[in-house]
Amino acid sequence: MIVTKKINFESKGECDIIDITPQVEQEVAQAGINNGTATLFVTGSTAGISTIEYEPGLISDFQGMWERNIPKSIPYDHDRRWGDGNGYSHVRASLLGASLVVPFNEKKLSLGTWQQIVVVDFDNRPRSRQIILQIMGE
Repeated sequence: MIVTKKINFESKGECDIIDITPQVEQEVAQAGINNGTATLFVTGSTAGISTIEYEPGLISDFQGMWERNIPKSIPYDHDRRWGDGNGYSHVRASLLGASLVVPFNEKKLSLGTWQQIVVVDFDNRPRSRQIILQIMGE
């Protein structure tokens, strides 16, 4: 059985990290599937999805890592072509990735104690974001 859901939310951009674990947990619990996998896909090319310990220190460390490794302050060919100033956000999002698969058992996500599902919006402005969630199993 496959159940497809959508999770919609607003983000601030600029490496905004949003914990969507509660929404995913709720959808898995209500899907009518006891065991399987939840596949999450963020639409758009300037956001990514991952897991992290969602606490202020690590969030700050994670945001700092992106600036050190893919800085906003250097030239990007994408910006020269389109003039929107978000070339760095596309590069960051492609490195993080647009999808994540999480197993679940007895309608509960198999996440570690300190592990949450997060969406990172790298764009240079606020956005309306959507996650496609496919819940598969038996």
